[in-house]
Amino acid sequence: MRLPAWFAERAGPVPEESEIRVSTLELFFDLVFVFTITQLTHLLVVGFGEDGHGTGHAVPIGESALRVLLVFGVMWWMYSGYVWLTNTIPPARPARRVLILLGMAGFTIMALSIPTAFDGSGVAFAIGYLLLVLVHAGLYLQATAAIVRVVPFNLAATALIGVAGYLHGPWNYVLWAAALVLVWGSPYFIGQKGFPLRAEHIVERHGLLVIVVLGESMLAIGIGAAGLAVDWGLGLAAVLGLALGAALWWVYFGGDDEVRAEHALRAAGQERRTRLILGAYFYAHIPMLLGVIAVAAGIKKLIGHPLSGMKPAAAVVLAAGVALFLAGDHWYRRLLAIPQGGQRALVAVAALATIPLGLWSGIVQIAVLVALLVAMLALEGRRERAAVTDVAAGP
Repeated sequence: MRLPAWFAERAGPVPEESEIRVSTLELFFDLVFVFTITQLTHLLVVGFGEDGHGTGHAVPIGESALRVLLVFGVMWWMYSGYVWLTNTIPPARPARRVLILLGMAGFTIMALSIPTAFDGSGVAFAIGYLLLVLVHAGLYLQATAAIVRVVPFNLAATALIGVAGYLHGPWNYVLWAAALVLVWGSPYFIGQKGFPLRAEHIVERHGLLVIVVLGESMLAIGIGAAGLAVDWGLGLAAVLGLALGAALWWVYFGGDDEVRAEHALRAAGQERRTRLILGAYFYAHIPMLLGVIAVAAGIKKLIGHPLSGMKPAAAVVLAAGVALFLAGDHWYRRLLAIPQGGQRALVAVAALATIPLGLWSGIVQIAVLVALLVAMLALEGRRERAAVTDVAAGP
């Protein structure tokens, strides 16, 4: 039986010199990926002393955080692989769109298995991951044979996760960690040749993802407030949660940094551009996205008890989330040589100092975090205006 022509067609990649932008299908793909972020937030909340199902069973916060890191790590690798894929092979033809949708099905299977990935659903996670790997490899082969160097690492990681699904205790975590190290470290073994990437698409795609993931932190407000009477305490906590999300948005998008990032990538040669994208948009975005997950988990617990002191785990997670986001943003800007002051690293440290405030009052902690970010952004804006004035004044 022959495949339909529309499905069997094999077309070449977009010429390197052409410009492409993010498609609506890619945005749809990102929304499915953000479902996994929501599930990871739930996985982290388990460490606050509840399992989310009313059974009273809880996983220690350190173990919950480890689970989030391991699951996010292997999923982020494949998400980034699909960003690189659609950068090279835009989903403009029916066959490609069908395969991308099939990859989204893989992400959905993985997302559904996240809450119990270490308690019986590891095999289901591995099946979803295998689907992602196969679709990714098949599509990417239309553009470059370089993907062949990556596939063995992806398949080996899938096998490790699948075996871990049959195990319990420490060996489960050891195999997940091995899978994570395998995929994160693979670029240093396979090299970066053979992956021509377009700057504007990479910058736009990750910017849109950050917006959608920040929106997930706003979703935490609604989840935490479900069934609660709306009084002044809940209203204030919700507004402060929104203000914190808005401040993080401003940290990432407040200036013309996206334009500067595009210029930095365009100015680099093909191989160096690939290394910059790997560093700035894969590795440096990891702490930013983990930071948003942590902030969302902290906001969810704050909304539930707005006028009380937070549990130590919740206070730590909320402060650590802001610190991680700022640290990742500092790293990202440094790699792309985007001008910045050293205050972002200092404010990241200051964010951790708000943990004792959270033990006393969650509202006070989040208010101080918002104030720190607003003060930092105001100082940066003042310095940038002063620099522009100096340049305009001339010698």
